[in-house]
Amino acid sequence: MTLTRVRLERFTAFEDLDLELSPSINVLVGANGTGKTHLMKVCYAACEVSKTGEAFTDKLMQVFMPSGGYGRLVKRRRGVSTATIEVFRSEESLETAFTSRATGLRHGAVKQNAKWGGSRIESVYVPVKEMLANAPGFRSLYANREISFESIYADILDRAFLPPLRDIPAAYAGLLRDLQELLGGKVIVKNEEFFLSSRKGTLEFSLLAEGLRKLGLLWLLIRNGTLAQGSVLFWDEPETNLNPKLYRVLMKILLELQRNGVQIFLATHDYVVLEELDLQKKIDDEIAFHSLYLDDSGDVACNTAASYMDIHPNAIAEAFDDLYDRHIGRSLGSLGK
Repeated sequence: MTLTRVRLERFTAFEDLDLELSPSINVLVGANGTGKTHLMKVCYAACEVSKTGEAFTDKLMQVFMPSGGYGRLVKRRRGVSTATIEVFRSEESLETAFTSRATGLRHGAVKQNAKWGGSRIESVYVPVKEMLANAPGFRSLYANREISFESIYADILDRAFLPPLRDIPAAYAGLLRDLQELLGGKVIVKNEEFFLSSRKGTLEFSLLAEGLRKLGLLWLLIRNGTLAQGSVLFWDEPETNLNPKLYRVLMKILLELQRNGVQIFLATHDYVVLEELDLQKKIDDEIAFHSLYLDDSGDVACNTAASYMDIHPNAIAEAFDDLYDRHIGRSLGSLGK
């Protein structure tokens, strides 16, 4: 059961956002500071509490780690203000509200629909920072010490360490082959350390290019069944440290995952990622491009489009247009001398 809607009031960068979500792929674009990562973290926290049954606000604290309590997540304004968060999957909803003075759970009015925890939403959040190279000892350190790492970093390692499935669904076998071809081998684990195993031998992830580590992580998540039908993938800037030549295959794999029932959220600043998704999508692929921007009052607003050409405003395209115009201007200027 996919996420269908999210509503945020006076939460971090958002004054009032009510966003309908695609059951397939949701692409978040916009300038820095428009809340793309925050939006994904809220949705991820909602997925997680469907499995654990913990208070929504508890998971938000773990995911965001505000200094001084979750009242810090309320949008800044004079006086006391209240933030409200609602996440929906069809008729079910998960809601929490808290004030800017909130420092502990006793100050929050937490509402959790009993049905929300009735069916689990398997989810995975891939952060910008790659974690597999830092895996040895991290989970035990995180479990036993107070360290300043958001829970998404421990969570992604928990997913990566899951043992492989006995039987790989036929629909995923081709995706694994594509990834193995890009990687030049398979990923193996020895004593909490990840290695790329190929005909040339084994290479520890700490010596592997960071972009290839991301592809290795995706291979693991498919191989161990984390990205199965009904699951949700959140990926923050998948293009980071990845050669643009690999975008085509990566977007192909993500499109195939959503065709097999995985709901996907991507936050990106990359023109090629957007174009590849738009060029490769089929008529039945429901891709929603959500453009987050600051309106005239300085609040975050959102326009949603079904195709890349209809994204408005499009900060990425505007940057590339400006670059192209300046390049042409310099070329014409030199010819005129």
